[in-house]
Amino acid sequence: MSFWSGQRVVVTGGNGFLGRYVVSRLAERGCATIVAPRSSEYDLRDSAEITRLLTEHAPTLLIHLAAICGGIEANRLRPGTFFYDNAIMGIQLIEQARRARVAKTVVLGTVCAYPKFAPVPFHEADIWNGYPEETNAPYGLAKKMLLVQLQAYRQQYGFNGIYLLPVNLYGPGDNFDLTTSHVIPGMIRKMMEAKAEKRPSITLWGTGSASREFLYVEDCAEGILLATEKYPDAEPVNLGSGREITIRNLAELLRNITGYEGEIQWDSTKPDGQPKRKLDTSRALETFGFRAQTPLEEGLRRTVEWFSLQQGT
Repeated sequence: MSFWSGQRVVVTGGNGFLGRYVVSRLAERGCATIVAPRSSEYDLRDSAEITRLLTEHAPTLLIHLAAICGGIEANRLRPGTFFYDNAIMGIQLIEQARRARVAKTVVLGTVCAYPKFAPVPFHEADIWNGYPEETNAPYGLAKKMLLVQLQAYRQQYGFNGIYLLPVNLYGPGDNFDLTTSHVIPGMIRKMMEAKAEKRPSITLWGTGSASREFLYVEDCAEGILLATEKYPDAEPVNLGSGREITIRNLAELLRNITGYEGEIQWDSTKPDGQPKRKLDTSRALETFGFRAQTPLEEGLRRTVEWFSLQQGT
């Protein structure tokens, strides 16, 4: 509590899915000032707008969560946007934070930065050992450049910036738009709508053989704040749950939770994405004591219940 009592924190993306949980936890910790700027107020692609943001609010801490992101289809449709917007926002924000002498800057990366065939579980040391999976490489590379920038600025300027690598997030308040959503909200929506309409089957992308690790959004928010408080170093840190599940098994789990009784068909003409994803989370545990608390089944149940309430079902 004493760490946060005098802090002025700017959280970019603070009105987004993850950002709302981070802002809520900051308030619970007694943070003195919390600023969650909207894109309509400050365009983070514009250096002058970033300067105005940092001048007006004079943060002691900057937590950069803002991102243009989505699932495989969104990455396929907008690779240029995903690269440019994420790179330019982060690069300019870090530079202006350096100039404004912000005491600490926390940047959220992405598991998409890892090589397509990184050894499982992914260890932070493997991040440069290959090219990312093609469907989300522009996004992953844009975010990975921010790690390079933070480390270069630390070396040259003594800039205090840290870089966190969360695995796929999910939870209440996620994006359920079928064009831009990630896998869990997309599956939930398809199953809930098919159940309501009594459809005999749904079709999911890929073969179902790829595996993923998922982190409940509230756990991720806690990990970010623990790192902000306690982690001082240049090396990136994974944030994950430590549990890997195939997409096919995830679908069966969600079918049981949603109560959908129809058939699940797989469209193998659509990409699976990265073959496997599971993080080595030992560095987060050892350096700032982070361990995910929410079992996958419980987190999925809460997410389904939230979506059901939003739909009035």
